[in-house]
Amino acid sequence: MSSMEERVEVGVAAAPGSSSAGLGVGAVGGALEAVAGGAGLAGIQEEAGVRREGSGPEPDPDAPPKKRVRLQEGEAGKLEERLYSVLCCTVCLDLPKASVYQCTNGHLMCAGCFIHLLADSRLKEEQATCPNCRCEISKSLCCRNLAVEKAVSELPCDCGFCLKQFPRSGLERHQKEECQDRVTQCKYKRIGCPWQGPFHELTAHEAECCHPTKTGNELMGILDEMDQSHRKEMQLYNSIFSLLCFEKIGFTEVQFRPYRTDDFITRLYYETPRFTVLNQTWVLKARVNDSERNPNLSCKRTLSFQLILKSKVNSALECSFLLLKGPYDDVKIKPVINYHVFSNDTNETEYVPLPIIDSVECNKLLAAKNINLRLFIFQIQK
Repeated sequence: MSSMEERVEVGVAAAPGSSSAGLGVGAVGGALEAVAGGAGLAGIQEEAGVRREGSGPEPDPDAPPKKRVRLQEGEAGKLEERLYSVLCCTVCLDLPKASVYQCTNGHLMCAGCFIHLLADSRLKEEQATCPNCRCEISKSLCCRNLAVEKAVSELPCDCGFCLKQFPRSGLERHQKEECQDRVTQCKYKRIGCPWQGPFHELTAHEAECCHPTKTGNELMGILDEMDQSHRKEMQLYNSIFSLLCFEKIGFTEVQFRPYRTDDFITRLYYETPRFTVLNQTWVLKARVNDSERNPNLSCKRTLSFQLILKSKVNSALECSFLLLKGPYDDVKIKPVINYHVFSNDTNETEYVPLPIIDSVECNKLLAAKNINLRLFIFQIQK
């Protein structure tokens, strides 16, 4: 250390203009760098030693790769949100619950919105288009996207009862069978118990329920109400069975085709070609929302129909008739029996509602190119 101090003193004592002064300054700089470098090297070696002691043995290069680091909750949530925005329906902006259709440019639509767009285009007499790119859409041009359907089924969704997250593919089963907070009813509901509550409280309630201890007189009023609803169902079935005993029964497949009225603002209506049943010629007509001016602006949609006798008759025809779904349609129609006495003066029935369940089923019919149903006519013998 003393020799280093001597070199520094010699370098500082040298004249500023001599070459030896420059040499002395360079020597001082090199010495300082050497000292700093030595201290830095010692520090790095010491730090490396500490790290080596803490980290253990060095990783084996031939070892299999480690698993990927799990995403933090915030990052996973952001990823799910991005997937929601990518896989959602372009119309309702919600994740599809069933089938997913795509236009020719790949834009996604859930089955309900796709059918609704086709039904709206039929009502407005326009070509249905994709809401995003305005390309033409139809059942023949669009196809299902099975990859998106599977991806959506694996995305997490909150249970409406316990608020826990489950894959969408297993959520329905969880809510119906497994969730301890799902709403359930008492097993004594059939004798009037109105209790509803979470499943985990069901056992305790049934143990304390007072309805099993009620007397017969107390239960008679409840049983009478149940019998009335049961009688209505049985009346319909008994009526159908009695009609099947008639001598003259006819049925045929009918196809409703769309047409437009000649008004300034045209209205959509449906009509079948003439068909023959029970040796008579008939026609069926149908209209949307009872000829409402702009049915495309209404969310609630209905169909009503009338049966028209086209041939001349010598005596009145007393008939019962009903419409059911065709053999290749999946629309849900409740059977309702209608009655009319046909003659040359009263050859048309009033418009009666087609007994479809809801507007979704109505949109299915409107979205189709033609409506295919099955008509039954029962002639009452005098």
